Amino acid sequence: MSSYQKSKMEQFLANELFSPLPKSRQSFTYLMNAIALGFTFVALIPLLSILWEIIARGISGLKLEMFFNPVIDFGFGNAILGTATIVTIAALLSVPVGTFTGIFLAEFGRTNPAANFVRFITNILTGVPSIIVGVFAYGIIVLVTKQFSAIAGGFALATIMLPVIVLTTEEALKLVPTDQRLASAALGGNRLQTTFRIVVTAALPTITTGILLAVARAAGETAPLLVTALFSLDWSEGLLGPTASLPVLIYNLYNDPDPQKYQLVWTTSIVLLALVLFVSIISRLLTRKRKIK
Repeated sequence: MSSYQKSKMEQFLANELFSPLPKSRQSFTYLMNAIALGFTFVALIPLLSILWEIIARGISGLKLEMFFNPVIDFGFGNAILGTATIVTIAALLSVPVGTFTGIFLAEFGRTNPAANFVRFITNILTGVPSIIVGVFAYGIIVLVTKQFSAIAGGFALATIMLPVIVLTTEEALKLVPTDQRLASAALGGNRLQTTFRIVVTAALPTITTGILLAVARAAGETAPLLVTALFSLDWSEGLLGPTASLPVLIYNLYNDPDPQKYQLVWTTSIVLLALVLFVSIISRLLTRKRKIK
């Protein structure tokens, strides 16, 4: 192609790129945007109505002393502490196992038959109903120890969190460019050094986001805790006894005829919603920070 033909082609492409779209295409674009925006508002209606109902019913009963009193004294301090304890146990059990499993699947087991089997089982676990997980934990821990406990509840929530962490870690590591692995190998880094110093470090914000989302999901689970941690109206005596939690408090007291306890349900819902929202916001901020970098 001659220089004259090349310049004419470039001029033609520039005119095509910067010339306004035909009226018919502009109208179609505006119509599709309006439809998408309308469906977005329709999807937000249930969420906003739930938020409005919880805040309108619960904000009037929210008092500072509720954070320090147990349920028996019309507070939810023991439920907050119990939820934090159970979720912490779940995180201690699931985060190391899930993270290292995801690293193995992404970096060392891409063509390994055992890794394919683990990946298949993990995908199945993501769809197992939470009550089934609770019954499993009941049979493994409660029946053996002969008592409901925070440890049993933490084990149940860890089982729910585990597949989320595994799959998130695996996908996060796959997003790291192969060039970074090759550059590390060119500089003399072995497989382990490349994986943990380069790849995992690059994917750490995304992995942390997946962990926080798993924590937020576990914090709102009710069914597994009904058959593992049970409930307590007062402060728990230890990890090996029945432990209160925010979701189970809401479940147990919703139909209570006492007006104060019924009001406590809505106030507790605000606290649980704020807890989940806080964790979700942190995960979004970590993702945003990763994108900016």
